[in-house]
This record gives sequence, structure tokens and C-alpha cells, in this order.
Amino acid sequence: MLVVLLVLIVIFFAVNMGGSGIAPSFAAVHGAKLISYLNSVLLFSGFVILGALALGGRVSKTLSSGLIDHKLFTFEVALIVLGSAAISLFIANMLKVPQSTSWVTVFPLFGAAIYFKDLNFVTAFHMVGMWLVLPITAFFLTYYFFGRIYPPRPSNFWFYEKTHIWKKRIHILALVSSCYVAFAIGANNVANAVGPLVGANLIQTFWGLILVAPLFGVGGLLIGDKTMHTLGKEIVPLGLVTSTIVSFVTATLLLVASFMGFPQSLVQLNTLAIFAIGTIKHEHVMSSGGKSGPKTLIVWLVAPIVSGIISFLLLSVFKV
Repeated sequence: MLVVLLVLIVIFFAVNMGGSGIAPSFAAVHGAKLISYLNSVLLFSGFVILGALALGGRVSKTLSSGLIDHKLFTFEVALIVLGSAAISLFIANMLKVPQSTSWVTVFPLFGAAIYFKDLNFVTAFHMVGMWLVLPITAFFLTYYFFGRIYPPRPSNFWFYEKTHIWKKRIHILALVSSCYVAFAIGANNVANAVGPLVGANLIQTFWGLILVAPLFGVGGLLIGDKTMHTLGKEIVPLGLVTSTIVSFVTATLLLVASFMGFPQSLVQLNTLAIFAIGTIKHEHVMSSGGKSGPKTLIVWLVAPIVSGIISFLLLSVFKV
């Protein structure tokens, strides 16, 4: 019965991660009607699988043994960690807020490590440092690159003259950048579901990645439209050029984290980059009466902490 429950939790978690991850990948090109929603899901699924097989093992290793002693990682611990993460992510998706799948996975691991009094502080310190540095880097890189082409001025007016001529190229580049983001998601975020399973010796890394990655596409199909709307429309409407800049910056930083073996939030990278666009345009990045932005920030902070508390409490109650 517990095995069946764990399988259901992994499926539930991966589906919700896919629902959260498809928004920063394909919201702009789908909103521009360059690609149908179904084709967005298909491309998203394919590139997530490729990314998971290429680099997912590095992050999986960190999550399976980098934060907590491998000997303490039992079946029950994996069940509680993934269950806590899945609940937190589901709540965020129901609130239509793209949430960090990495944060809601790592905080339950923090909760478990605190319960067992066995947290690897060095790894945790480096991980949290990356969580702070990379989103800030995304903001400033996006600010720099977008600032070269906006606002229009004599030094960049050539770009606006070429925009119409380059229309087809821009469309292709936007699609490529969307696939690039999906690949980066596969390289980093699939391990959030696989790492705890590997840590508990329930599955080998390769098979975990190959089985879990396709579930991201299922999530994109079933619930991705909600987070697409929030990220692509309510916070700041993006054009194809700006969305391409955001995609290449954030996906590249996410791949850097994957190479280093650290789980990293694409959602935070993406949204800080979008805020940089809004800053340059002198826009109020909180639209809909100023509600979407504050709600996003609150859910970002509260949901991971809740998942960590749930993990700690369940371990305490069941005396794992």
C-alpha cells in the first residue's frame, strides 16, 4: 500500500511540476500564436526528457545524498519528503502562481535533516547562496541586454529598422529559446522527484529520470494553462524579442546550476528577468490592481516553508 502511495505521489508531484514549468518555457510563443497549446506541450515534453537524460543525474545526486546522510534516507523519508513537496506545489498551482519546484523539494529535505539532526551545512550554504546569486544575476543580465535595444535611440535604431525584415528569424529564435528553457528544466527540475527515490535506493538514477520526465508533459497538458496566464499576461506581457532574451538568460543560468549539481528555481530566475524588463520600460510590473506580484512573492516564501514544516511534523508524528 505504501509503495502504491509513493508512486501516486511521484506522479502527482511530477505532473504539478510540469504544470508549473511549461509557463516560463512556452507562454510567450503560445501567446503570440506561433504554436498551438498542444504543440507547446509536445515540444516541452520532448526537450524536458532530453535535458533530464543529459544532466539530470548531477542534481539527483545532490538531492539523494548531498543534504542528508544516505543511511537515513529510508522509504518512509522519501515518501514524506515527496508528499510534503507535492502538497505545497499543488497549492501554488491552484493559486495560479508558478512555484519553485526546487524550493518545495529542498525545504522538506531541510525539515528531515533538522529532525535527524544531520544537515550538511556546507552543501546547504552553497545551495542557498546559488538561490540568491543566480536570480539577481538574471535580473542584471536581462537589464543589460534589453537595455541595449530599449528604449529606441540613435545607437540602436538600426535594430528597429531590421525588425520587420527579421520577423521570421525572430519567430524561429523565440521557438528555439522556448525549447532551450524546456531542456534546462529537464536538466534541473526532474531530479526533484527522482533524487529522494534514488536516496532511498528505490530506483536507479537513469530509470528514475526516464520514467518521471514524461510526466512533466502530462502536467503541462492538464494544468499548464493556468500558470501560463499568470506568468505571461498578468505580471508583464512580453513580446517575442523580450521573451527570447529572458529565456536565453534564465535557461543558461539554470544549466549552470545543473552542471554544478544544484537544484535551482527557474521560476525565480524567469520572474526576476521579467521584472528587469518592466523596470526598463518604467512599467508597473504588478498588474490587475497590483495583486499578482504580491501574491506571487507571498506564495514563493510561504509554500516552501510550509512544505518543510509538514515534512518535520510528519517525521515527528510517525517517529520514522
